[in-house]
Amino acid sequence: MPEVANPVPCKPRSVQEYIDEKPVWPDGTVVQSFPMTMMQRRIWMLAAAGKFFEGFVVFMTGVALPLIAREFSIAPTQKGFVTAATLGGILIGAVGLGSLSDYFGRKSMFIVEMVIFTAFLGAAVFCTSFVSLIFCLFGLGVALGCDYPTAHMIISENIPSTSRGKLVLAAFAFQAIGALGGAAVGYIVLLAVPNLNAWRWMFATAVVPALLVTIWRFSITESANWLHTRGHKDRATEAASKLLFRKPQYPQQIVLLEQAGASESHGGGSFLSLFGKRYRRATILASVPWFLQDLSTYGIGIFAPTILAATIGHKAEHVRSMSDLISNATLAAKGDAMITSLLVVGIVFAVFLADKLGRIWLQVFGFIGCAVGLFVASLSVDFTGQLKIIAIFAGFMLFEFMTNIGPNAQTYLLAGEVFPTAVRGKGAGFAAAFAKIGAVATAFLFPILLVTIGTRLLLYGLVISSVLGAVVTWMYRIETTGIDLDHVGEAESEPAKGSKAVA
Repeated sequence: MPEVANPVPCKPRSVQEYIDEKPVWPDGTVVQSFPMTMMQRRIWMLAAAGKFFEGFVVFMTGVALPLIAREFSIAPTQKGFVTAATLGGILIGAVGLGSLSDYFGRKSMFIVEMVIFTAFLGAAVFCTSFVSLIFCLFGLGVALGCDYPTAHMIISENIPSTSRGKLVLAAFAFQAIGALGGAAVGYIVLLAVPNLNAWRWMFATAVVPALLVTIWRFSITESANWLHTRGHKDRATEAASKLLFRKPQYPQQIVLLEQAGASESHGGGSFLSLFGKRYRRATILASVPWFLQDLSTYGIGIFAPTILAATIGHKAEHVRSMSDLISNATLAAKGDAMITSLLVVGIVFAVFLADKLGRIWLQVFGFIGCAVGLFVASLSVDFTGQLKIIAIFAGFMLFEFMTNIGPNAQTYLLAGEVFPTAVRGKGAGFAAAFAKIGAVATAFLFPILLVTIGTRLLLYGLVISSVLGAVVTWMYRIETTGIDLDHVGEAESEPAKGSKAVA
């Protein structure tokens, strides 16, 4: 294969400009695509693995919950603690650990989060009390919370701007694949181990894969964008060279710009800076719609097995034996797997459309679709027999599809794009943490509200939250599609003109 040309080898440029540059052949022909290097592929796969584990563990908890409740003899209110523990940990991890990536680096926290996840996952398998299980689930959540901003940044700061949306969301899709895998594994384990220990085996299936991913994460390079922002020009050059290593080599030489004001960005500012004039609009857009989205996504995702089993009407209303319990859990897992499959379909559409239609339009359209789906599901209360089943399944399946083509995918994508590199960890971490306040509240209150106000009113409340999500997204919209991350901060620091800020 001939050598590629390097037309301007000594002209200083930013890291992102080198990443965004298309290779040029010796005859001057520009390569029409951005060929991924081996390091870029490795980074993407390891980030995708983290999202898979999140979906796998969080959504499998819904299948395991009846068995956990029976083994530890917990009351309905205590069920909320089981589901809220992981989400509460995500809240703490997103702010406490995710923001540390602005100080210690993307790679360091990328490794730390996986070490924490693997340790608590293994410990959860051997829990002997309700309290110890809550502690382990909380620890898992802390690791997953750190992953929210870190996984996004580790991808977006190492890939071309024009394909950022597609590749970040493709990795995010593994959360939906993990959710489907969690429901499927839960079902298989229930068939293979029809006793109370089944929930332990569910969690145990992920321990070895998590350990392997932890070890592999040591092999990636640090974000050259982050190093450059911190003023470590030499280390950034070395990291960029490793990131862009390919055969034939292009670029043949990397000469980075002097980072003006690098010393000022070392701390990235405090969390209070996110609410200042410069970042306020971005903070609202990144956090409020995500909060409203999580109210419904986690509520439906975690408790869909319970709602389905109750709605379909084929479960044992009064559990008299272990066979009744296993039968109910198996029935719920089958229905949940069917509905969760629409998450995967939705995210596939999001992957292909995010860089074409833009994040804002997809998020607004998705929120409206979620509201319609939840309203259809609420109508099942008025029906009986086959119509009841059709309404609940149609509503939930429409919701799952629209949330992943829209708010579930786009809120995650926007949170990691609307802040400049120096505060990206803080901004994305705060947005994820604020969103998980809604998820924790939903997980804790959902089982109580299902009993006290019923399915219809609960779904009506989620319809309203989806409509509000669309309104807030439109009011504070900032379209980031195709924008070089080097210039996102510049775009946002300017006063909003018209309806949106662009670079």
